[in-house]
Amino acid sequence: MPDAASAQPRVLHLVTDPRRRGAQNLARDLHAELLRRGSPSRLCALQPHADAPDPADTPVLGPARFHPATLRALRAAARHADVVVAHGSSTLPACAVALLGSGTPFVYVNIGDPRHWTASAARRLRVAAFLRRAAAVSAISDTARDILTACFRLPAQRVRTIPNGRAADRFPPAADDADRRAARAALGLPADGPLLAWVGALAPEKRPDLALDALAELPGSHLAVAGEGPLRAALAERDTAGRATFLGPLDDPAPLYRAADALLLTSDSEGVPGVLIEAALAGLPAVATDVGFVRDVVRVGESGVLVPPGDAAALAAAVRRLLADGPAEAGAAARRHALARFDLGVVADAWQRLIGDVHAARRS
Repeated sequence: MPDAASAQPRVLHLVTDPRRRGAQNLARDLHAELLRRGSPSRLCALQPHADAPDPADTPVLGPARFHPATLRALRAAARHADVVVAHGSSTLPACAVALLGSGTPFVYVNIGDPRHWTASAARRLRVAAFLRRAAAVSAISDTARDILTACFRLPAQRVRTIPNGRAADRFPPAADDADRRAARAALGLPADGPLLAWVGALAPEKRPDLALDALAELPGSHLAVAGEGPLRAALAERDTAGRATFLGPLDDPAPLYRAADALLLTSDSEGVPGVLIEAALAGLPAVATDVGFVRDVVRVGESGVLVPPGDAAALAAAVRRLLADGPAEAGAAARRHALARFDLGVVADAWQRLIGDVHAARRS
């Protein structure tokens, strides 16, 4: 009789590169959870990246995303899998081309807002052709699912909503004020006064400049910025008052969530940001721009405040309101919602059902 692992589909998770970013983080977490459950799972990347903290933890297939050697290596790796799960936009064309005629189905994970990355008609046509090669498409929200089926004319039964997820036990809330102060001390942050956290890539679309603009209207508050990117030097130069601490990329952002009073998310475009889920699991309320599917995580009036994108004054006003109302109650509400919808255990259950359905359809 076969053991439990051999009875389950073999999964290959594919990411663009080994960096620790949104799509890659979900892939790593899901891969680890499937292994923990005894399911055969592998993880690999299309190409290397200089900013990857530990390139050895994710095997790389080739020198560049769509290099012929990379696509050949992907096809070869897929021979040992029953289902390939493609995480991130670059993995969609790679799988559509490399796996053509291979007999191995792939599932594409759409984590962003399709309206943002398919603005032109030509690109929509190209993406639609690639999406139709997928055995199934995972959307991170019901709204994203509706957009995918309408914009790309995908059969509704091939698009399934599975939220982004994180392991709740990795993001425990601060136990008390002493725990919060200890987290601040460990990160070299001020012991007293409101502390705002900003976590992400320091890139133009994330608008970290808005966080500094809002900070200027919040006397007595301090901003902790975790992340790296092309805007870091310019942002540091702007902080002439020394009211922001640039922590660089954090392998584990959980201590920052425990240290802070609120999370700022200032992006012009998002899907369902993993940073919001992490903060919510840690009991940290958010002030965020109302973009993409942020409303799936931040429940207005319960677990945080949403503001229009690009408005630093609105961000500052929302922070003042949240702090005045007391962030503890909003943080508790955020954690309850995140545990019910975004905990990795709940998300992995849904993924195992989808992978099983795709594998069964292939065998029938």
